[in-house]
Amino acid sequence: MMRRFQNDWDDNDQSCIDFADPGGRSALRAATKGNPRNLPCPNCGKKNRLTPADRACGYQCDSCADRAERGCD
Repeated sequence: MMRRFQNDWDDNDQSCIDFADPGGRSALRAATKGNPRNLPCPNCGKKNRLTPADRACGYQCDSCADRAERGCD
């Protein structure tokens, strides 16, 4: 089953949100065959940190997000 990006789902279709760490601290989407983790972080530039769904949401990698939440960036 190919997953749709977050902006393709409607408010009643919660099944399209497939987190990499459900219930955890990360907002990143799970990597799948149709949504591989193959993109760099827009902040730190480290390779293979985001999926296309993450980029479509405007996300950064977990390390950068953690630093920003602690006020380090």
